[in-house]
Amino acid sequence: MQTIRFAIVDGQVLFAKVLRDVLSADPALEFVESVDIADALRFEAEAPNVVLLDFDAESCDIDGAMRLFASRWSSARVCVLSSHLQPELMSRALALGATGFVIKDVPPDELVRAVKIVARGATYVDSRVAGRALQRRATAGSRTDASELSPRETEVIKLIADGLTNKEIGVRLQLSEKTVKNHVSKIFSKLNVSARSQAAVHAIRTGLG
Repeated sequence: MQTIRFAIVDGQVLFAKVLRDVLSADPALEFVESVDIADALRFEAEAPNVVLLDFDAESCDIDGAMRLFASRWSSARVCVLSSHLQPELMSRALALGATGFVIKDVPPDELVRAVKIVARGATYVDSRVAGRALQRRATAGSRTDASELSPRETEVIKLIADGLTNKEIGVRLQLSEKTVKNHVSKIFSKLNVSARSQAAVHAIRTGLG
């Protein structure tokens, strides 16, 4: 696997160090630089593949930082970090061009997985936030677009967004795990995605619910 270079933009020195240590422990990830959130616009690192950006810091010009990353490193992917399970923040991050949204209490191995997914150009969002967004849309009466998902597939994708495994979805819908797996495969094919988080993001963006 090609080495993934990552940079950190975060004002909390201790948290940034923890991020660096956790990610650097994986041989596929290479740390390039860490800067204070207030200095994001003076970032001088070698072009990274992934930038981890703290979305919570009040001192950060989020819009300015995202514009800078886009102009200076057009190939770099931005993975936003937040401590808030708020769909609105996730939507704002994606609208600004981020391809990842990770809640800070995520397990280390899941953070590593998220960075690798984002580095490939795919979208990663925390399933807990995706689930909340879908629930809000359902409550508001949002309707699906012409996505061609069957009623059963719609049920399955909502549970994927809630973070349930195939086995757990099977129990909830009284289906075999193999049947759920077949539904998931069809959903991926219809939506042209390759990961559960991507399916959830598609559902949110299109108003599925």
